[in-house]
Amino acid sequence: MADSAASATATPAAQGPEGAAAGPGGSAGPAAARRAQARTAVLWQAVRIVLDDSAPRDVLDVGGGTGGFAVPIAELGHRVTVVDPSPDALAALERRAAESGVPKDALRAVQGDLAGLLEHVEPASVDLVLCHGVLEMADDPAAGLATVADVLRPGGVVSVLAANRAAAVVARALGGHFAEARRALADPTGRFGPQDPLAARFDEAQLTRLLDDAGLAVQSVHGVRVFTDLVPGALVDADPQAASDLAALEAAVADRPEFRAVAGRLHVLARKSAT
Repeated sequence: MADSAASATATPAAQGPEGAAAGPGGSAGPAAARRAQARTAVLWQAVRIVLDDSAPRDVLDVGGGTGGFAVPIAELGHRVTVVDPSPDALAALERRAAESGVPKDALRAVQGDLAGLLEHVEPASVDLVLCHGVLEMADDPAAGLATVADVLRPGGVVSVLAANRAAAVVARALGGHFAEARRALADPTGRFGPQDPLAARFDEAQLTRLLDDAGLAVQSVHGVRVFTDLVPGALVDADPQAASDLAALEAAVADRPEFRAVAGRLHVLARKSAT
């Protein structure tokens, strides 16, 4: 499922899942919006491919926070449920949805987490699950993905975005933290020490094996943020065209194995069997 450089620049501004510094309701300044565009263009294009050829879908965004994906997906006419542990994030999500004119029955906000997903979502009731930035915080990623498979309808798709362990090694080394880089390289979970905020990082083989074990067949793998985590923000902020050029570059390398091996995040689309 290749991404085109042209379509990659169509990302909704300042609405990425790990995106720009946003103000009330999710708004952000022009520079922050450009950085968010560069970070999330590849991811958005992959998700849009899943949604664009279909009638309205039931979408579940696990850990969806303030609605960087949920609100624009609801604006496309889909029905979205966001499950997130933070009441503050969910309040911001509801403000953003109201400011965007999303109908109340198109978006539901629920306080919860991956482990307790079945307390809030019926089995086999969802067409697309977004699981972005969640597995690296989960106590048991394998159990979490098994729950995701449970809530998917036959033929449903999960979009997983997870931290790449190789990128952490590179980042720690470039920051001068060489001992931490070695620990991240050797640690089975990809952590660089007790101060690491993440519970785990993954390489492509680990991530695809977890999905396969959950009964979810991998359809595509992309590298996300190959360059944008390394390029100084000032270079993007100084030139309005730079973000579009960077997004196009990210799209050009996203499905090339030699580049996604060091991408900041790995993105996988996987499908539940239709039978």
